[in-house]
Amino acid sequence: MTAEPDLTADLLVIGWGKAGKTLAGALARQGRRVVIVEQSSRMYGGTCINIGCVPSKSLIHRAETRDPHTGPDDAYREAVASTATLTGAMRRKNFEMLDTLDSVTVITGQATFTGPDTIEIRPAAISEGSPVSAEEEPPADALARLTVRAETIVINTGARPALPGIDGLHGPGRSRAVVTSTELLSRPGRPRHLVVLGGGYVGVEFAAMHAGYGTPVTLIARGPSILAREEPDAVAAAVEILTEAGVTIVTDAQVTSVQDEEPDGGAGSPDSGGGWANVSYERAGLIETVRADVVLAALGRQPDTAVLDLSAAGVETDARGAVVVDDRLRTSVPHVYAVGDVNGGPQFTYVSLDDHRIVLDQLTGTGARSTADRRAVPSTVFMTPPLARVGLTRAEAEAAGHRVRVATRRVADMATVPRAKIVGEPRGLMIAVVDAETDLILGVTMLAHDAHETINTVALAMRHGITARQLRDEIYTHPSMTESLNDLFANLA
Repeated sequence: MTAEPDLTADLLVIGWGKAGKTLAGALARQGRRVVIVEQSSRMYGGTCINIGCVPSKSLIHRAETRDPHTGPDDAYREAVASTATLTGAMRRKNFEMLDTLDSVTVITGQATFTGPDTIEIRPAAISEGSPVSAEEEPPADALARLTVRAETIVINTGARPALPGIDGLHGPGRSRAVVTSTELLSRPGRPRHLVVLGGGYVGVEFAAMHAGYGTPVTLIARGPSILAREEPDAVAAAVEILTEAGVTIVTDAQVTSVQDEEPDGGAGSPDSGGGWANVSYERAGLIETVRADVVLAALGRQPDTAVLDLSAAGVETDARGAVVVDDRLRTSVPHVYAVGDVNGGPQFTYVSLDDHRIVLDQLTGTGARSTADRRAVPSTVFMTPPLARVGLTRAEAEAAGHRVRVATRRVADMATVPRAKIVGEPRGLMIAVVDAETDLILGVTMLAHDAHETINTVALAMRHGITARQLRDEIYTHPSMTESLNDLFANLA
């Protein structure tokens, strides 16, 4: 006979990501009984608020606007402290948004499936009031385990940094200089020399950020280019900007090891372990070495599913550990959903928000909404200036069989777009790819001031079938970066 659960719920959410917390709030306000489980009080609000978008962009903004009369070490320490205050306030607000709802129970602890509709939780605390600090959390073994049974379960545990099998990156032999993005965000000490492993979004953002505080940075990429999926002309411009900022970019390089130097090798940055490490890599058949006191492993992220025991529920995962879902985000168990980074889809907070809409429609609506409805989803690399794109690159459009018209414009040459010059950021360029037959926009890349904002206008136009000619002839406020659309689409060839 199966034991009765300690709690029952209409909805059980595992993890406090954007999709899960928004779904939990929506159903709770409808009177549904909701349980949300988060493994640490330091993660209330999810990855974005605590260890992702918010703290990284806060540090980037503070690098862009720092007082030149403040020393780089003090500027960095102040930026980390200010960012911690910001994320702490947002974490408390996120907690209160759910904990104050009568039909929500927040449990801090580790969840493990014991069946298709039941999980066991090793609780650290059952919330009553404000979030506790890490020091106040009792150990998980100190409290009795709880069992929760729910009609609907949503897996929202996100992803964690991947540490591949390179000597010195993980395990007992891990170098004291090696950090993940999560760890680097909270270190108050500015690196003396930062080595970034990886040329993707995270690697480039952190390289640009630390260069903004005056830190020498070496970025090592395995492929022939950083940001391999972006427009080559935009990448070339980004490389030039990064190089001018103090980033040395090494491509076509395979990292072979990270080895600590002896303790008398010299002091590194505060809080970096106090020493230096040598990063060795193979390039063109030769082994080269670069010395650093902090080594950021930005080599991708993997879905965080290892401790959930999904097999006990019959929930299928792929080779990377991502939960397998259909276009309604249903797993192999129909009443179990997986949302956000854990399902192996695009790792963006705004995609996770859209995941919640799909699941909410399954639970309270018509059930028609699906991931197939998503079109023209933009993305941004938050370097300075930001690099944003929506849709296809020229190569992708031509490979798909389109006959294209293309415009490439340097921001500095856009005489009718003074906004970039007003703010002192005329660097970068814009590229538009348009179908020659229909005049529909296939893709736009912007390396420019406010590109992360302007790209949303283009994405909206693409979703609603607005043509390049219409964007070209629209009326925009002046002076603004949106005016660049007049110039860009007027130069199609």
